[in-house]
Amino acid sequence: MYSVEYKKENAHEEGIWSCAWGRTIPEKKKKPEETEGADDEKSRDSVISDILVDYIITGALDDLVKVWDLQDDKLELKHNLEGHSLGVVSVAISNSGKLCASSSLDSSMRIWDLEKGEKIASVDVGPMDLWTVAFSPDDKYIISGSHSGKITQYNVETASVEQSFDTRGKFILSLAYSPDGKYIASGAIDGIINIFDVAANKLQHKLEGHAMPIRSLCFSPNSQHLLTASDDGHMKLYDVQHTHVVGTMSGHASWVLGVSFSPDGNHFVSGSSDKSVKVWEMKSRECVHTFNEHSDQVWSVKFNPDSNKIVSVAEDKSIVVYSCPQS
Repeated sequence: MYSVEYKKENAHEEGIWSCAWGRTIPEKKKKPEETEGADDEKSRDSVISDILVDYIITGALDDLVKVWDLQDDKLELKHNLEGHSLGVVSVAISNSGKLCASSSLDSSMRIWDLEKGEKIASVDVGPMDLWTVAFSPDDKYIISGSHSGKITQYNVETASVEQSFDTRGKFILSLAYSPDGKYIASGAIDGIINIFDVAANKLQHKLEGHAMPIRSLCFSPNSQHLLTASDDGHMKLYDVQHTHVVGTMSGHASWVLGVSFSPDGNHFVSGSSDKSVKVWEMKSRECVHTFNEHSDQVWSVKFNPDSNKIVSVAEDKSIVVYSCPQS
């Protein structure tokens, strides 16, 4: 059954533009009774807790990145990450769950240690040369798009530039790495979608299915499909290998601002400037539920690792967590 699990209003002082859902297994400090009498080195090591900890990252126009622990179906603020001087437009969590990357209107990227709540690296570039951020599947790289149509790949450890991919196009608003690491897809302000072969640093495909800005895009978990969201009010599903459209989804009354696949690949979710969040079945390409909890445009939506919860953030400064039935 679809339901609203938790809503946190005024989570930021200004509109929330981006969110990400992470999970980690924390190390539990050893207790005296756990090591007392131990006679082997392994038993003296820190005990690893079997409790999975879910957390949500949000980035907003108040210049802040916030880390929220999700405990007992409620959000508790764990860290306030300060370091940007203008609104935060994108956040991404590493696949290990240990790092966060954020990008801002101040043309900077910050890399954060999520457990310590500390900044570990900074990248500052020219105006609008750093926009949406995404981690590579192996967590070695972070990519970001620019106003000039270039995609830059940064080394996570050194924060240095590894390589760049030139779309020879316009302002890149959205980026995604395929889960298999083979492709990078970008969506531009003019509606053009580019797909690069990462290893060859070669433009593999150029897609022109939309006529307006591509605010969000994502690959399916098996890397076979690419889902795109546009200001034209539509979403398109592309077969990555053959680049043909296998589905066009309509249902929002205005711009589609965010899309995300469920990790099990059975559903995807969309957020729109019509203030709604819609859940879609992948097999039928049909909307199976609509949430109307926000009072302003919904900028970002994400599934949790179990595919049974969704988080959405909006211009109304609120975070909403939803429960979804698993198929």
